[in-house]
Amino acid sequence: MSGHNKWSKIKRAKGAADAKRSKEYSKILKEVAVAVREGGSDVESNARLRLLFANARGCNMPKDTFMRAVTKASDKSAAAMQEVTFECHAPHGIALFIETLTDNNMRTVANVRSIMNKMGGTMDQNGSLSFAFTRKGVFSIPRANVTMDLEELEMALIDGGLDEMESDDEYITLYTAYEDFGNMVKTLEEMKIECESAELQRIPNTTRSLDADQTRKILKIVDMLEEDDDVTNVFHDLEIPDDFEE
Repeated sequence: MSGHNKWSKIKRAKGAADAKRSKEYSKILKEVAVAVREGGSDVESNARLRLLFANARGCNMPKDTFMRAVTKASDKSAAAMQEVTFECHAPHGIALFIETLTDNNMRTVANVRSIMNKMGGTMDQNGSLSFAFTRKGVFSIPRANVTMDLEELEMALIDGGLDEMESDDEYITLYTAYEDFGNMVKTLEEMKIECESAELQRIPNTTRSLDADQTRKILKIVDMLEEDDDVTNVFHDLEIPDDFEE
């Protein structure tokens, strides 16, 4: 599972920059619209909305900003927001799974297609990457938020659906099966353990290694996609060396 830990570190490092923080704000606020539409505006009773609130705290979003988004999402205009995914291949056979939240599907399709055409990639039929990634719950917890011994923590979280746990000097990373995600959220709440982030990620089942120049090109494509306002996540199966600097 070391590849998973490397993946979480990459995502965490990218999200730390100021520009990425703005993107995280935008992503959370868009997801609020979908969560309110599906489960209502009560943060306590709507599990998805409650999770978004926790993630908003993790990226230092002011509570007032979040609650204004909840109020706005109750308007009929928010009902147009929908989740759309794209399955693509970048050059050198690198698989890309792109998640978006959009109120204009034609615009989003055109934007993704434009990037892929410009950078030499292809858009594939949905379902073509169904075996390339496994959807898992990924929970990132600062070590400072946990007082108990790590072995005790691991045992305590098994009933919550823990699949694997990894740790370094700064973070504890938990992985659950997709279907156990909600159970783990509830378990951590009951244990009063606060996450910096808790989200569903698509973990590559295998990874591909490229040379430095090829790796830079793939990461440029990922960055171009992530800069699009409608794109919320880009998952890939590129193996990035520990000592690689973008």
